Amino acid sequence: MSAQRILVVGGVAGGASFAARARRQSENAEIILFERGPHVSFANCGLPYYVGEVITDEANLLMATPQRFRDLFRIDVRTRHEVTAIDREAREIEVVDLESGRRFRERYDELLLAPGAAPVRPPFPGIDLPGIFTLRTIPDSRKIREWIDERGARRAVVVGAGFIGLEMAENLARRGLEVTLIELQPQVLPPLDAEMAWYVQHELQHHGVRVVLGDGVGGFAERNGELEIVTAAGHTLRTDMVILGIGVKPEATLAREAGLAIGARGGIVVDRQMRTSDPHIFAVGDAVESVDVVTGQSFPVPLAGPANRPGRRAADIVTGKGGAFRGTQGTAVCGVFDMTAALTGANEKTLVQAGIPFAKTWLHPRDHAKYYPGAETMHMKVLYDPASGKLLGAQAVGKAGVERRIDVIATALQLGGTVYDLEEAELCYAPQYGSAKDAVNFAGMISANTLRGEGPVAHWDELTPDAVLIDVRDEDEFSLGHVPGARNIPLASLRERAHELPADRPVYVYCQVGQRGYYAARMLELNGIHSRNLSGGYETRQALAASGRLPEPVA
Repeated sequence: MSAQRILVVGGVAGGASFAARARRQSENAEIILFERGPHVSFANCGLPYYVGEVITDEANLLMATPQRFRDLFRIDVRTRHEVTAIDREAREIEVVDLESGRRFRERYDELLLAPGAAPVRPPFPGIDLPGIFTLRTIPDSRKIREWIDERGARRAVVVGAGFIGLEMAENLARRGLEVTLIELQPQVLPPLDAEMAWYVQHELQHHGVRVVLGDGVGGFAERNGELEIVTAAGHTLRTDMVILGIGVKPEATLAREAGLAIGARGGIVVDRQMRTSDPHIFAVGDAVESVDVVTGQSFPVPLAGPANRPGRRAADIVTGKGGAFRGTQGTAVCGVFDMTAALTGANEKTLVQAGIPFAKTWLHPRDHAKYYPGAETMHMKVLYDPASGKLLGAQAVGKAGVERRIDVIATALQLGGTVYDLEEAELCYAPQYGSAKDAVNFAGMISANTLRGEGPVAHWDELTPDAVLIDVRDEDEFSLGHVPGARNIPLASLRERAHELPADRPVYVYCQVGQRGYYAARMLELNGIHSRNLSGGYETRQALAASGRLPEPVA
């Protein structure tokens, strides 16, 4: 029998992982990988930090070279080779050598597509002017660095406040440029809910980044050696360079022209074995539409993890080992100056759009024991099923320990865990790392208490005009800022003053972050006065109001 012939289109995360795994599963297969760029496997997540000179040596971005693939895995890697067509009937691909221009065909038994995604470049007037960049490859980052160095750029505009946009804004600012960040949505980092993203926006502004929200680009022009941007709202910005971080779109042209099924969001349709509508063609990475394990919907997920894992799984399928890819839950993390933002699963916006019922908990725990020096506040939000407590998603923002907490919750979510599981999670504890009751435990305890009826909560958008609002913080805290219309009865005196509360109106209590409010609600409940604690306290109220999710200002 002749050896199985496996061809791979595209390297980087998905294609490179597939090829290496396929070799480890089959010593006899002939494996050829075609990559149209100059590098077969590089750390594209590190590109903003190379621009920012945090990573100083370009060679450190190279994860593996063609020579390494040949030496270790006996894989034939051909960079600067572009696959231009697929002949599904003949099981052949058409290839062009971009160096020599030579065109040829290659036969396959099984074909893996990992073409990735391309940066979005809308047809704005002037979009092709010099000084307007996207960032997707090492050559892209090299061009940006050269432009800054050779032109002495002092100002930059970043269009788009997603992951790449925020990382580029930070790195350009750290290089001393005056940075303006433009985002069409009314918030930065759209995968977060608005009140959580507000903390990220505040961090950007604290470090001197000008943030323009709810406005887009109308067009570009060149004026006296400067780039001029006219926004959709008619404002004019002048700058020395522009970074487009609007997003990416699946590179599905090759698959579409071959007649493979394409999804509603423009990605290649695959099953749980990463097989396309052709049984001999598989696809992984940014070009495919992956199933979200929370909502059941399919959409492209341009993240490194959801590219690597399906690549490994597809290699198992192709080499006859079996298995299936479970889907993705969109776990991600982003550093913004001194702050970290992380998330897993669905956000509130997605659950509303999908029609999935949910309950939510906000909390603001310390990253480690309060008595140990340097403790910082984290801001967390957990979403879960209101009947079973099954985890649906979580978000966290803070300065330390954020990604560890989201990783724990992501693992619990993957295993079908509930808020009751978070309540009982046994995690590492030493005062410099956490607390005996970790932030993850608190998230579970608060949520579980709510489901058990032991800690009735309300949300800030549920207040009714006839509500009695009690601020149980100390008088000095109340004087520094409070919700309009609130009455201050400190927790220490609430028991003795409970008779002052009306019996014929709904009573809501709040403190700074929710804990004393919980104590107050329990105290009142056990004394026959029904009340509800406002989730997340005054801290959450401030974030909701600042992000536009509540109409009333904070006093």
